[in-house]
Amino acid sequence: MTPPPFTTVSGPAAPMPEDNIDTDIIFPARFLLITAREGLGRYAFHDRRFDADGAEVADHILNRAPFRKAPILIAGANFGSGSSREQAVWALLGMGVRCVIAPSFGEIFHGNCLRNGILPITLPPAMVEMLMADAARGIAATVDLPAQSLTFEGREAIPFDIAPERKEALIHGWDETAQILNRFAGPIAQFEAAQRATQPWLYSKESAA
Repeated sequence: MTPPPFTTVSGPAAPMPEDNIDTDIIFPARFLLITAREGLGRYAFHDRRFDADGAEVADHILNRAPFRKAPILIAGANFGSGSSREQAVWALLGMGVRCVIAPSFGEIFHGNCLRNGILPITLPPAMVEMLMADAARGIAATVDLPAQSLTFEGREAIPFDIAPERKEALIHGWDETAQILNRFAGPIAQFEAAQRATQPWLYSKESAA
């Protein structure tokens, strides 16, 4: 499944100030037996959002307005540490999360976000704490990826860094294969044309069969 394109995202930002929220918290291990990627949003933060009987925990931030459908999370340090399970990112995406802001991330989780259409933004701890306070008051945020800026209502835009190739892939909704094909379409076509001329049997119908 190709990731959804990312240009701008606006809406409430759910504050989650706890440090070291790992992938087992985001997507509990017992749900790894589920093979389908679609529908995993219901299991995100499951053991914190629901009690033992399956009822919603009323005071969990993601069960409260206006954060229930928040497209942005603001988290503490080392968010997404622990297991490399990609399902943690799929579950966040299934909830509608498109951006996570934190002082630091688990390395593998960070890469999984970028490959699946979620933008991880790393900012200094003091700035994250300031934005966390804004978010707790329900102040809406806008993330503009082409401009590489984050804006909370009433504040000046905050710039953030992202590798150019990752930015390009997110904006276009390219997975790694699509990114290679789009960035190197010319050289690939030239190679195939030359190979077709010198080794035509590789392209014959009999070979394809």
